[in-house]
Amino acid sequence: MGTYFLQTPFWLPLLYPSMIWKNNSANKNIVLTFDDGPHPIITKEVLQILNEYKVKAHFFCVGNNVVKYPEMFQEILANGHQVGNHTFHHVNGWKTETQKYVADFMETEQVFSSQFFRPPYGKISFQQINQLKSKTKMVMWSRLSGDFDKNISKEKCLENCIRKPLRSNEIIVFHDSEKAYSNMIFALPKFIEHALEKGFSFELLK
Repeated sequence: MGTYFLQTPFWLPLLYPSMIWKNNSANKNIVLTFDDGPHPIITKEVLQILNEYKVKAHFFCVGNNVVKYPEMFQEILANGHQVGNHTFHHVNGWKTETQKYVADFMETEQVFSSQFFRPPYGKISFQQINQLKSKTKMVMWSRLSGDFDKNISKEKCLENCIRKPLRSNEIIVFHDSEKAYSNMIFALPKFIEHALEKGFSFELLK
């Protein structure tokens, strides 16, 4: 597993000021996000957990998965959640020529339209940002669960989410994918309970 920041260092938003790194709300809130779905089984389980706690979330969907599992995509929407573009083939912007990257983004836009976009892996070039910033709101995050990391336990995944005190307007990342499933399904309900106990509400980005 490559190195990654569990919490976004202060200097990253300064380098990428056109991207959304936190919510803009006067409430004591958290924004919950999921990447890489939809998945016909895992996403359904996530929706059940969110419904149990009456929490709304953002799902950054891979276009190819939406094509494969349109019923699950519609279920996300029917439950009142927000969706975002996560490219069609989950492409790494640092390894993809800008024209191809933008084309992959646009391929998902042909499947469903959203005002939000999250670059897979958080990896995107300045040139790609310049090409896309007029077309979408690019959403990053303040805290990673690390659920995708096969080298950590489910308990460590939960610790990643709650070890440092939560701050209002944070954007948290989980994944509704097979790779992340065992860590995510353990940590998610416990994280939600922790945030609610600390007095946070869960909001959607505007």
